[in-house]
Amino acid sequence: MKIVVLVILYLFTNALGFSQSPEEQVKKAITIFFKGFHAKDSLMMKQVVADHVVVQTTSVTQEGKTLFKTEDIHTLYKNIVSIPAKVEFKEELTNFSIQVDRTMANAWIDYTFFLNKEFSHCGVNSFQLINFDGNWKIIYLIDTRGKEGCEN
Repeated sequence: MKIVVLVILYLFTNALGFSQSPEEQVKKAITIFFKGFHAKDSLMMKQVVADHVVVQTTSVTQEGKTLFKTEDIHTLYKNIVSIPAKVEFKEELTNFSIQVDRTMANAWIDYTFFLNKEFSHCGVNSFQLINFDGNWKIIYLIDTRGKEGCEN
């Protein structure tokens, strides 16, 4: 009887995802963020974003100067949910590289962005996450943006 209970407990915990590695849990948090992003659902995005988060971007202007800006997360949410229904966008994520040490994680992810099914730009997303009592939350996001060096 004891063995049956242990097998059922094992199957139950695996079904709930308790056996995921920390790297898989981090990837899942980032995947939830982008599901919300593509669905224009800020509530879904907020599930995996910490209360205090830094969002930044960097690119190179046409004049060759480095552009670097910080965006308020609430502005990002507002911009995402206000995208008109007729506008299609997709950020294709590839080449996940995730490192985890205890309660901190870093994810480096290549992406290609499409607007109305047309190539727009590509770059890298770099996420920093903290595990708050078993929940991975994004605390920092920076991305690069450009049109060159893309695999589109």
